[in-house]
Amino acid sequence: MSAPPFVTPAQESAAAAIAALHDELFLFDDWMDRYQFIIELGQSLPTFPEALKTDDRLVPGCQSRVWLEPKLEGGKLYFAGASDAAIVSGLVAMLLQVYSGRTPAEIRETPPAFLKEWGLIGALSGNRGNGVAAMAERIQRFAAS
Repeated sequence: MSAPPFVTPAQESAAAAIAALHDELFLFDDWMDRYQFIIELGQSLPTFPEALKTDDRLVPGCQSRVWLEPKLEGGKLYFAGASDAAIVSGLVAMLLQVYSGRTPAEIRETPPAFLKEWGLIGALSGNRGNGVAAMAERIQRFAAS
């Protein structure tokens, strides 16, 4: 089985990744355009191998199925992820752009408050919002362990 494709950060820090995502997302004035942008982010995620779509990698609390795989390498945590729902795949992509390839300390010091501040949690159905929070919590838990 080949290793899953872990996301490599495009920005030098989680804060820079959050700022870049904010700038891109808020180029759009209405939520339909923002949703389309988020869906397109999800389509850009590296392919997550079918063989790794196992129950132990599922994120509990998500309405859709979401798989998350961590890898610690060179003192940094890298993540691979996938979802069976288009909008959720985009949210996975957003979280991985922020958190993958960062030190556990940087991850712990970067709470996912931006999701709520940007209205992403409120704009989603309750279950999807809970799922995003569960994904972020799992990433934080990996960083703490």
